[in-house]
Amino acid sequence: MDLLTVAKTRYTTKAYDATKKIPQEQFERLVEILRLTPSSINIQPWHFFIADHDEAKQRIAKALVGKYAYNAPKVLDSSHTILFCTKADISEQHLADLLQQDDLSGRFKDEKAKQGQKESRSGYVSYYRNEKGDIQRWAENQTFIALGQMLLAAGIEGIDATPIGGFDEAILTEELGLTEKNLIPSVIMTLGYRSDVDFNAKLPKSRLAQKDVITHL
Repeated sequence: MDLLTVAKTRYTTKAYDATKKIPQEQFERLVEILRLTPSSINIQPWHFFIADHDEAKQRIAKALVGKYAYNAPKVLDSSHTILFCTKADISEQHLADLLQQDDLSGRFKDEKAKQGQKESRSGYVSYYRNEKGDIQRWAENQTFIALGQMLLAAGIEGIDATPIGGFDEAILTEELGLTEKNLIPSVIMTLGYRSDVDFNAKLPKSRLAQKDVITHL
């Protein structure tokens, strides 16, 4: 299936068939696509928690209570659920880990190139932290690139998906010890196969026209 067809036909699944499971090999392919997500200066400021069995999904669903309770069945009936988290701040250790991986991947022709990358990346982080004062927002923007990549990847693989922004962040933060991990919960994504009672499957897609959202300069 080509990408345009996927963009036209995929939709946000509202109800899952709990009896259907994504084949392991296919899910591992999606996880690799997730890992390969691009980000600004290759900062990769994320961590993904995967819930692929009932107990794990129930932990995520703890945050889907009160006004968010309508989202709980999507998690509990999904084949897999992914919690996308973002680093609350970019530590020196994370920068060192990135540089080491760049080196191991063979991206530097010499020590000068390595030092240049180190200074460039550190400079961007310093700018967003100290001058703009919104490093967490900038980092979280990168995490949402990963969400978009996964939504399209799932569509290409013939897997239904749902992005979920409505959840109790404080509950998830406590449940998974995110503060100690320097992480904030950004968005939940459920994956699986639509139920026959999914009303959204039969509704037409609705998007604003190109003229309303695109300006050619």
